Amino acid sequence: MLTFPDIDPIAFHVGSWPVRWYGLMYLAGFAAFWWLGRVRAKEPGRGWRVEEVDDLLFYGALGVILGGRLGYVIFYDLPYTLSNPSNLIKIWQGGMSFHGGLLGVVAALWFFSRSTRRSFFQVSDFVAPLIPLGLGFGRIGNFINGELWGKTTSLSWGMVFPGAGALPRHPSQLYQALLEGLLLFLILWFFSKRPRPVMAVSGLFLLGYGGLRFAVEFVRLPDEHLGYLAFDWLTMGQLLSVPMVGLGAGLLGWAYARGGTEPAAPSAPGKPARANRPRPRKSKGSRS
Repeated sequence: MLTFPDIDPIAFHVGSWPVRWYGLMYLAGFAAFWWLGRVRAKEPGRGWRVEEVDDLLFYGALGVILGGRLGYVIFYDLPYTLSNPSNLIKIWQGGMSFHGGLLGVVAALWFFSRSTRRSFFQVSDFVAPLIPLGLGFGRIGNFINGELWGKTTSLSWGMVFPGAGALPRHPSQLYQALLEGLLLFLILWFFSKRPRPVMAVSGLFLLGYGGLRFAVEFVRLPDEHLGYLAFDWLTMGQLLSVPMVGLGAGLLGWAYARGGTEPAAPSAPGKPARANRPRPRKSKGSRS
């Protein structure tokens, strides 16, 4: 059994204002997004300018924070928030939903794609590999807060969490940090290094996250006020992940069925990148 490190959730104070590790993990996620986005924008043939990554970060941060909090309130804590409206803004206490954050990011990317005259999936394919490390940092923040722990276990790496009883439990926050954070990042980053059909990278992100989240939920305890939704094992996290898996598989299959793997043409400042289009095939009897 491992000993829970019991880190103070407050990293330091600025005057009388507490700065929490949970918030710092979000900042680390945004910083990773910004740095990786600039690296990605500089790659030949991407059709992106590094300055656009700054705008993307602004749009994405708004989507994550607003969507994540609203999603948590709607999916996991609506009755309490209706009776205690101030709960809606207490982000520093935790309570951010990935699925709500994803919907917020989708809305943000739609607005960004409209403003740059790109297609939505051109933008989402660029952004998808930049997201997982931020998710991993968020799960580390959950671990430091000592929240969202797993089921009891006899495995040697089980931990006794404060407020969770005397029995060791799965550190499911760390599982998610490694799987949905580091592993998914590596898969998407290297998959997207080669030209792919439009929608393929976005589809793989949805499929990968949904599948990994569904699996980890088997060893993670559901929110106490929700419990299991059905069959004594189905959680809200799994229920929300099922559409992601289906949509991701559909986008991935559709992307390869449509074809068109050439990269987008570089865009001049202020001009959009050209959409990826499949090259027309010659008929067997044609001549060039």
